[in-house]
Amino acid sequence: MKSITIKGSERESVGKKATKALRNARKVPCVVYGGDKPLHFSADELAFRDLVYTAAAHTVKVDLGEGKVRAIMQDIQFHPVTDKILHIDFYQLFDDKEVTMNIPVRLQGNAPGVRNGGRLLFRKRKLAIKALPDKLPDFFDVDISKLKIGDNITIESLLSDDFTILHPETMVVVQVKTQRAAIVVDEDEELEGEEGAAEGAETAAEGAETPEATDGGESKE
Repeated sequence: MKSITIKGSERESVGKKATKALRNARKVPCVVYGGDKPLHFSADELAFRDLVYTAAAHTVKVDLGEGKVRAIMQDIQFHPVTDKILHIDFYQLFDDKEVTMNIPVRLQGNAPGVRNGGRLLFRKRKLAIKALPDKLPDFFDVDISKLKIGDNITIESLLSDDFTILHPETMVVVQVKTQRAAIVVDEDEELEGEEGAAEGAETAAEGAETPEATDGGESKE
């Protein structure tokens, strides 16, 4: 998984007054849990742009000058009016200790069922998994190029020995549901329909070349 480096400074005071002063200086108070003791630090708001405002999942290297701490973002608080970042909680990573993290799902391809009038329902955009830090995937890539109307993809098809997915195997990730105007066809019928349409076009073209008598033509008496 890709990592983002956050350069910050360790906080000497964690009281309300000090926290307010940090926010007024456009810095975000943060804390890293999971180690021997909580690590309090602060960093510029812009330092979190690529971590917070993205659909991708990342690990973090907190750089405080004297060393780097590997972590993942666990919780974030925003101001209810301005949406400014108020506080971020991180959890420290260790090579031999599993961690729980939400991993985004990406859909690949175009579903034939949608072309036939079905409706694509993206049920789970993120999946919670448990894994060692080095086994954390960047995304779950889900191929929907064979989904017909009524088909779905469940957690079962995404299982791996590298991590544990913390959802039931039968949970639906994405599916194509029918609509009133939808046409349910299989691949053979689809091919036959295309061939029939081609033959029909050829017949129509031949018919157009053969003149036919009409009511406005000469009548034979």
